[in-house]
Amino acid sequence: MKLGVEAALVDGGLVPGDVEIVDGRIARVGVSSPNGRGRIAAPGFIDLQVNGFGGVDFLDADADGYRRAGAALLETGVTAYLPTLITSPEEQVIAAMREVPRERERPRILGMHLEGPFLSPSRLGTHIAESRRDPDLELLDRLLDAGPVRLMTLAPELPGAGKVIDRLLARGVAVSLGHSDATAAEANAAFDRGVHCVTHVFNAMRPFRHRDPGIVGAALARDDVIVCMILDGIHLAPETASVIWRAARERVALVTDAITAAGRAEGLYSSFGTVDVRVHDGAVRGPDGQLAGSVLTMIEAVRTLHALGASFEEAVRAATETPASVIGATSVGRLSVGSAADLVVLDDRIEILRVVVAGETRVAA
Repeated sequence: MKLGVEAALVDGGLVPGDVEIVDGRIARVGVSSPNGRGRIAAPGFIDLQVNGFGGVDFLDADADGYRRAGAALLETGVTAYLPTLITSPEEQVIAAMREVPRERERPRILGMHLEGPFLSPSRLGTHIAESRRDPDLELLDRLLDAGPVRLMTLAPELPGAGKVIDRLLARGVAVSLGHSDATAAEANAAFDRGVHCVTHVFNAMRPFRHRDPGIVGAALARDDVIVCMILDGIHLAPETASVIWRAARERVALVTDAITAAGRAEGLYSSFGTVDVRVHDGAVRGPDGQLAGSVLTMIEAVRTLHALGASFEEAVRAATETPASVIGATSVGRLSVGSAADLVVLDDRIEILRVVVAGETRVAA
């Protein structure tokens, strides 16, 4: 099968010509194509933080719920993702993890993102305070044994966090700092220990101050830390997003932090367990007015980053190769000969024309 494109984004650069797919993999690039004008093939998007989507909340989703959420995510160009569970009662989290499909789901489920429960009590946002815990290795092992955890967000300043980080890394789980009141010194200690990611930078963490830069300053000052950014125009001011991009151009990973209401009409939704959240003017807020996830889609985030000054290639990389590198996923996030044919076809306005997973067209405009 040929895609019928004018060019393809191969390993970060545009290669003129069509893309040929054989048996679910990229067989050739740069193939002569007379009919692909204005169409560009790019790797499928990867979202590391999806709490729910299309009316589905992953805290209580079953197999049918995952199918419905997956179909809605595909429409936005996401071909692989991490279902994300926020801080909730242990039994609810474990039950939710056991519902994660283990078969060949489309989009691909790369594992789970546990956002908590080892978070700062002063930076919880809408996470359930009663379910927050200080670092506990026995609890951690129960969570890791319950399902395919690929990423965990935690606060590094909590007592015992270092041992939790060590255990996670030893078990092949990536660690991200977030919902934290850590100082720059505490953040740097975690980075030196092997942590290389920050969850929704600037949000739910110690503010950046000139003599107290916190996690934000520590992360932006280093070359080995990826910063995840919710680019919905609400979580970050455009100027703040521009500062992040200028400081960490090749280390920005776009995430949506999407909730159940993403892709749905505005209104009242029970999206975070027992917490009712309201969607109004594109913002999701809990009962106390705090932000509670987003209704952002990944294609919107890519377009917004491009509008901020990132090149097309850079904006796509922030939604593909960079998030894949956070969790060490080498089989997704790239378009190259031999790789899985997980692709989006975009036009010159960065609108989605086609979405392909494992060589199968799942969305066509």
